[in-house]
Amino acid sequence: MRIKTDYMGNDQLLPAYNVQIGVADEYIAVVDVNQYRTDMDCFIPLMNKFRNAYGFYPKYPIADAGYGSYNNYIFCEQNGMEKYMKFTMFKKETTDKKYHEDPFRAVNFPIGADGVMRCPNGKAFHLEYRQHVRGNAYGRQEEIYRCEDCSGCPYAEKCKKSDQNRTVRINRELTAMHQEVINNLESIHGALLRMNRSIQAEGTFGIMKNDRWYKRIVRRGIKSVWLEVFLVSIGQNLYKFHNKQMKAMSAA
Repeated sequence: MRIKTDYMGNDQLLPAYNVQIGVADEYIAVVDVNQYRTDMDCFIPLMNKFRNAYGFYPKYPIADAGYGSYNNYIFCEQNGMEKYMKFTMFKKETTDKKYHEDPFRAVNFPIGADGVMRCPNGKAFHLEYRQHVRGNAYGRQEEIYRCEDCSGCPYAEKCKKSDQNRTVRINRELTAMHQEVINNLESIHGALLRMNRSIQAEGTFGIMKNDRWYKRIVRRGIKSVWLEVFLVSIGQNLYKFHNKQMKAMSAA
């Protein structure tokens, strides 16, 4: 994997495991270790481990932009979980008004009463074909639309990069999911969940790695690595519990 800390200083691939934790009420509730390169692929296994341990799925699985994907959103729908995982362009969508309202983005193209999508120049985009998205577990498809005629368009430089008629990829279901995620996370409840995630989840990793100097796994083999991380997590929970007990005693 490419990891954040490049010990060799040459941006090369290094052997690594993807360690996941789920934190609830400041305690590590679930741990998982796997060899997936991205966090997106780690979400469903982690949620299934949570369910196996507690008998239910969490209602509000809050996570950063590495976890928001079509597969994970559908999984949430199927298992009674709300969508509170950011997607890749979440920050840009919510903070960059110029990007969000860009009239040359396909998602902003108006659709007339006749059901035809048109660009800012009024040209129609017609459906050419549908294609499956590679590696998608739920049969996700994208619709490919092509402009009827881009010749002489006064907006060509802003709208497209080639001399051909512009083509766009549309997945209206995923676009609707992204809007649902924005509504959830921009609500007061969503803001509180985001704040708690940054404090609790990131804070827990910070304590383990920086305060306790646990920065490298010493065992080999995924089963041994999982056991090591599991024991470290138990230690973290005992440390947290002890601190809370001491604070309660001093307050009394």
